[in-house]
Amino acid sequence: MRDDIQHILSGKSQVKHHHLIQAACSYLKGSQGTSTMAKDHQQHKEEETKSLVQFADDNNLWVKNISIDLYVSQGAEQKVYLKDGSTVLKLNDAIYYASWVDYFHNLLLNNLFFPDTSYQLLGFHKDLDVLYAVVEQPFVKANEKTDLNMVKAFLENNGFINKKNHDYYNEELNLILEDLHDENVLTQNGMLYFIDTVFYIVSPK
Repeated sequence: MRDDIQHILSGKSQVKHHHLIQAACSYLKGSQGTSTMAKDHQQHKEEETKSLVQFADDNNLWVKNISIDLYVSQGAEQKVYLKDGSTVLKLNDAIYYASWVDYFHNLLLNNLFFPDTSYQLLGFHKDLDVLYAVVEQPFVKANEKTDLNMVKAFLENNGFINKKNHDYYNEELNLILEDLHDENVLTQNGMLYFIDTVFYIVSPK
């Protein structure tokens, strides 16, 4: 599985809705150049943002005409719009991530582990000089309260051990999976749906 993950993140293997996500990653990695000058996270992310704006310009990837009438909710990292009865649009500024590449890796990992709620990157949107990735995701309407013990059991069966609160770690895969409270994991007809994942890749100890 570890090799599969590395191949997906590097663009050598495919996962659901991988095309544009992997293309954006490749563009960012290619635009970083060969400079060895140390950069802090903020400076690096600012440069990534400029590169993504150019990427969107070059490939006509600006998503416009997002109707405020379809607005559903907003959290610290994203705005959510109901596109139709089956999908939602999420505008994410990657604030939870040290880099845009890390955010795109989260999308790929979500699509690998939770294909029922896979993200499709549609393009980008700017609002008040803030850059957002625009992703489409299946709309899940919960019809029962999520049992967090059931979430814990499911994740532990798949190698993710609860470390604190709603945060998990898979030592074999060097993956952290955070923020899995009952608003980010919904239950429909007895099935768990992970709608807002926060994956981080950590260096092996």
